[in-house]
Amino acid sequence: MATTACEGDSDEGGPVPPSASASQSQATPPAPDDDASEALTDGDDAVGTDLCTMKDLTFTASKYGERGEPARHIMVVATNGSDKECEIQNAPEIMLGDAQGPAPVMEGTEADEPFTLAPGEKAYAGVLATGGNRDTYEVTFMTLTLGSPGGEAEAEEPVELEMPTEGSFQADDGQRVTGWQPTEGLAMRPVTQS
Repeated sequence: MATTACEGDSDEGGPVPPSASASQSQATPPAPDDDASEALTDGDDAVGTDLCTMKDLTFTASKYGERGEPARHIMVVATNGSDKECEIQNAPEIMLGDAQGPAPVMEGTEADEPFTLAPGEKAYAGVLATGGNRDTYEVTFMTLTLGSPGGEAEAEEPVELEMPTEGSFQADDGQRVTGWQPTEGLAMRPVTQS
């Protein structure tokens, strides 16, 4: 009787197990997909983008603002000159002349995450040379390095940037630099509003 009842239940519920197995079979395909995605993410070479190095990038500096104004706002552009994508993050380390250290980074101006530069694409950073009401000094050269983003490697040697103006410009202890940004506006807005 019990066996008959079980068989009766299975006969009456015959449609249920197939639908249950169908839902299981629908849940099964993601497993191969997960395996496939794991295969894609295995190893650094498979996915992910390396951080940009000094060798990947070329740099320029130009005065930002009206013609005839002092070079108080400077735009620095990093162009990916390599044949591969790379990620850029944090802020450039910029030394204005004989400053005792790199220009401090303006708070809140660094991008939240690294962003990718395809070959030929640019990243932007703004430099505020003078913060006002401080003793100024004459800048006849400026240098830039990427520092050691994330601390993964030793800092690379700095490069000397071509001056953004003929001759020299003035800087003071109020100098600041923004983090790298994907657009000119995001980089220069904090600088020009200071």
